Amino acid sequence: MKVEQLMTRDVKVCTEADTLNRAAELMWDCDCGCIPVIGANGDGGMVGVLTDRDIAMAAYTQGKQLWAIPVGAAMAHKVVFCHAGDGISQAEALMRDNQVRRLPVLDQNEHLVGILSLNDVAREAQREAAGGKRAEVTTEGVSETLASVCRSRAPREVAVTA
Repeated sequence: MKVEQLMTRDVKVCTEADTLNRAAELMWDCDCGCIPVIGANGDGGMVGVLTDRDIAMAAYTQGKQLWAIPVGAAMAHKVVFCHAGDGISQAEALMRDNQVRRLPVLDQNEHLVGILSLNDVAREAQREAAGGKRAEVTTEGVSETLASVCRSRAPREVAVTA
């Protein structure tokens, strides 16, 4: 199964110059937790990704209102993506290896054409399991991907007092 068969196609985007308030509004209106960020130069190229957690942490660490923080100050500059023609197993491997729940999907010209979320993959695994035939996307695979995405990135130090 290919990424293009499961991805969400109607993807909202914002620019680096937009405010976090605008990005949060898009997330609320579209019921999504991730917004691709495109360059303000108008060529449509992706320059980053912004998650709902990025917004919350920027507001906390910067101590400012969302309308006073530009997207560019909070977004992740490293974009992990897949292509529309990639297999779902390839996309899941990217999610596991990079600990991300969502992947922007690019076409052969490197333009944004969709987003693939772990939720999309999980729903497909459930559909296939309910269908009773040999599944291309399995609940075991989704479980493994989710466990990898959720593992702690760095061990936390625990203070021991005597």
